[in-house]
Amino acid sequence: MGKVTGFLEIDRREAKYQPASDRIRHFREFTLPMDDKDVREQASRCMDCGIPYCHGPNGCPVHNQIPDWNDLVYNDDWQLALENLQSTNNFPEFTGRICPAPCEEACTLNLENMPVAIKTVEQAIADHGWKNGWIKPEPAEKLTGKRVAVVGSGPAGLAAAQQLARAGHEVHVFEREPKAGGLLRYGIPDFKMEKHHIDRRVGQMTAEGVIFHYGVNIGVDKSVDDLAAQFDAVLMTGGAEAPRDPQLPGQELEGVHFAMPYLVQSNRRVGGEPEIEVPILANAKDVVVIGGGDTASDCVGTAFRQGAMAVTQLDIRPRPPEIEDKLVIWPYWPTKFRTSSSQAEGADREFQAATLGIVGKNGRVTGVQCARVDEKRVPIAGTEFIIKADLVFLAIGFAGPLKEGMIEQSKVSLDRRGNVVASEEDYRTSRDKVFAAGDMRRGQSLVVWAIREGRQAARAIDEFLTGASVLPR
Repeated sequence: MGKVTGFLEIDRREAKYQPASDRIRHFREFTLPMDDKDVREQASRCMDCGIPYCHGPNGCPVHNQIPDWNDLVYNDDWQLALENLQSTNNFPEFTGRICPAPCEEACTLNLENMPVAIKTVEQAIADHGWKNGWIKPEPAEKLTGKRVAVVGSGPAGLAAAQQLARAGHEVHVFEREPKAGGLLRYGIPDFKMEKHHIDRRVGQMTAEGVIFHYGVNIGVDKSVDDLAAQFDAVLMTGGAEAPRDPQLPGQELEGVHFAMPYLVQSNRRVGGEPEIEVPILANAKDVVVIGGGDTASDCVGTAFRQGAMAVTQLDIRPRPPEIEDKLVIWPYWPTKFRTSSSQAEGADREFQAATLGIVGKNGRVTGVQCARVDEKRVPIAGTEFIIKADLVFLAIGFAGPLKEGMIEQSKVSLDRRGNVVASEEDYRTSRDKVFAAGDMRRGQSLVVWAIREGRQAARAIDEFLTGASVLPR
């Protein structure tokens, strides 16, 4: 724990943002970091709560030892705090920026709506590590002679590859795109996480012996059978990219797009990659985003930065309460009213709004037809209305991994949701020496869950190859 009376003496503080009027003019990160003194004060608020739910099953999926490194930061031992943090999380600078922080919801101090600023402290520790040169390559001292192929370089694939390389295996990562990161790079906008954070980790992993193959689409450019023949184990971490398709009337109109192609295209543009598609731009347009999740919010922030005239976000769910009933819900993740930084930049939000269809003129979208819904999400007759739209994004989630290519060729078993069947104990698929982890196995989820799955799959593969493992789960 930190200071014994810290939580009584010091109020919760979070890092501040650049004003919305300034930050919508660029795609860079806009969080204003706290100085070390303020971070140490926030770490000191971690109390001797007896049972630290923050890193239990309801809090941090990778089981970060949060009270331990809060205490170390309070005592100004940043380097040891980093060692502790990286013992459970390969990429804390990622999660410190983009994780929704279930740990804070599970914090005992959240019973009074004043949880420890865990996410802020985590990011500060990782940033200290890079700034001071404490994060270095950790190549294996001894090689096993075993070869592992990791397909996909999202957070699950990167975490697994790093762990396996440190265990002494020869690791090859096959990535369809020109650069590593998966949706960390191509789905999450730079204003939430700039991509040099990924590049630094790829450099570290390369120095540790990981070999990256870019522009190789397994199942298209190289068959699964060839891959399995060349390696002692194959780990599939291709994510859950198939969009959930509402099949709305008028969805074929020009100006209607799924969210992810829009975000990917924007991220390629910001990253300086050549444009290979017709640009989807929101400048001077009325934009409607259908969906209430993180992907929808990312579309909102991107549209504002491209100069949208107005952005409206539609959510079929009722507006949640401002504050949850702690005695009923805590320490679990609550449903409560939240405003993302992108929504705070000026979005209009419509709750209990079902999308009935897309309307248009001369083949181009002009509006979205909606209706209010009852508690069962059934449209209420007589409540129909139309929202003006020049551009519409469908952001209502994902329906599992893409089946064409790798999954079809591998012939692995799928569950009823279309995800690859693999146990959380050994991550083995129905095909010999083929494993699966991350969103491809569990469905659309958080980056921190992908890191956990990658780490656990790496241990399972290490045990499979050598009969034992010293890697943590």
